[in-house]
Amino acid sequence: MALEAAALLSALASPRRQEILRLTWREERSAGAIHQAMPDVTFGAVSLQLKALLEAGLIEARVPKDDARNRYYKARPEALGEMGKMLERMWDDALWKLKLAAELEESRRGPRPRRKTKGKKK
Repeated sequence: MALEAAALLSALASPRRQEILRLTWREERSAGAIHQAMPDVTFGAVSLQLKALLEAGLIEARVPKDDARNRYYKARPEALGEMGKMLERMWDDALWKLKLAAELEESRRGPRPRRKTKGKKK
């Protein structure tokens, strides 16, 4: 049981994985749709996060018979138990949304957007 709890906490430690869980909590989404909802992350990075969530058993993947090129992902709230209820409450909280935005910006890779400064000339 301790190993399962450690794997669960490890999977939930990433703000990106938390965001993927939130996106797939109530509706199934394709990997492409998840990537579009997270424009500051590469498709490869989204794929790695999906793999980690799949291995932890927190999401499930479905390959449609008529479209073998795409996979559709859906969170498994039952796998989280009470932690799932806590996540739902957290996702509804405005302060949490602000915290997530700050964490996602902090973990963002690549060049930072330039800030415009008023009154300073070079």
